[in-house]
Amino acid sequence: MGAGVGAARRRRGTTAGLFGAALLVAGTVLTSGGAYAQPSPNPSGHSTEHGEGDDRDGRKGEHGKGDGKPKAGDTATTRSAEQPAGRGAAAPGPTGSAPAPSGSARPAPAPGAVLATVEAGGAAAAPTAQGLQQALATALADKSLGTVTFAVADAVDGQLLYGSGENTPATPASTTKLATSIAALSLIPGDTRLTTRVIKGAEPGTITLVGGGDPTLTALPADQVQIGGQAADADTAPASLDALARQAAAALKAAGITTVKLDYDLSMYTGSPQHKNHDAQNIALVVPLMIDEGKVDPKSRDEAPARVADPAGSAAESFAALLKAQGVTVDGKAKPAAAPAAPGAAVLGRVDSPTVARLVERLLTTSDNQLAEAMARQVALAAHQPAGFEGAATAVTQELAKLGVPMAGVVLNDGSGLNPDNAIPPAVLVRLLALAASDQHPTLRPILAGLPIAGFTGTLGKRYGSGSGAADAAGLIRAKTGTLRGVNTLAGTVVDADGRLLAFAVMTRTTAPADTARAAMDRIAARLTTCGCH
Repeated sequence: MGAGVGAARRRRGTTAGLFGAALLVAGTVLTSGGAYAQPSPNPSGHSTEHGEGDDRDGRKGEHGKGDGKPKAGDTATTRSAEQPAGRGAAAPGPTGSAPAPSGSARPAPAPGAVLATVEAGGAAAAPTAQGLQQALATALADKSLGTVTFAVADAVDGQLLYGSGENTPATPASTTKLATSIAALSLIPGDTRLTTRVIKGAEPGTITLVGGGDPTLTALPADQVQIGGQAADADTAPASLDALARQAAAALKAAGITTVKLDYDLSMYTGSPQHKNHDAQNIALVVPLMIDEGKVDPKSRDEAPARVADPAGSAAESFAALLKAQGVTVDGKAKPAAAPAAPGAAVLGRVDSPTVARLVERLLTTSDNQLAEAMARQVALAAHQPAGFEGAATAVTQELAKLGVPMAGVVLNDGSGLNPDNAIPPAVLVRLLALAASDQHPTLRPILAGLPIAGFTGTLGKRYGSGSGAADAAGLIRAKTGTLRGVNTLAGTVVDADGRLLAFAVMTRTTAPADTARAAMDRIAARLTTCGCH
């Protein structure tokens, strides 16, 4: 056990080490068909341009604006250290490797690697409660953690191994996205795509832009779009508004039409579009039609980019401008449609998002609030609930209960974790992770694939560096981060010294600086990599 076992484990080489944390990222076969949002096995109309800008786990509220200074009325605060390293850390995708941490020559774990531990099962003995207690005692005693609750479970069978306050509900912040993502992949076929359409309107000479719930739809040209600071491939690239405009213009001109009136249909969602913690930076209004997640500057890499006040109207204006560039003039200003699009209306153009599986990976890696709320509404639609905040929370809660997740103490009010009134016990978070690792639920594998890699990708890109006390665990841990004012959470997977996959969740409430508290949590997770804990 201890350092000797940890050293022996590292001698087993890169595959068991850095690559051991890269969990079943791509190539997962997901079933098609099913109820709800336009499954599209053939990505016709799906833009092949590179991915869209820099979405991260809330830029200010759930995670902070760049200056870290809360506005009056804000309930959440800074989370800048959760952002990807130098904006250069890529979301895991089906090909390529993420960049190494700044100043390091180590290659990042290959996102396409398959974790043998998950496939082979638990060959080694599981850690014991006594072993875990001894291993974690010093790290858990760090006063910067404040009030801390945690749970460690065997990811192979979900058995709780050790914890403290593990059944006590705590504010999850962005680890809420684990619940949203599990429900989404459980209810929605992973190869489903979200479709944005243009149809002939109800009135002569009118066309309607129909929002399909895809916030990643981009108006940027192919050579300017990025995801997490890097180019996307064909599987992760967002749909193109320009491609949609070209299709529509071609269809209109073929019919001899060069002037139209434009309206837009937002009927997919219901209820108020404004999040309780709306600040026009962490999150825009949640509507089914927007481009580049409602950012004022779609190429912005700010932690809390300014968002447009009217995402749907702005998207329609951009679409009108793109139509004009193709020789079709929009007469007057685009406006909301008077009624939902008729089911049989002629389609003039359509573009499709990346698959739901890829969208889930993206929202977890970058902790994307806008995308998480959109996915929560897709869960509501699949569960035949109203597609608003309340209906989405109900749908996620019900689906998790159907999966056997113990829901005592769980309170959900949104899909992103920006709402400080959410509550999830640590034991539930590790249960969600164990479900994703279970061979009974292969469609949940993108959950593991989307978890940021310690020291390399997404919201863990700047963590686990030199001086953190956890640098040796870089590449060995995948975990979802979460931060609200005074709240820091971390929930993920780790391969222990015996090669066994563990799930863990650490939830804190503290007055310590966020960076200090996060480093303390990272040391807890890092300690799990260095012992068998028997």
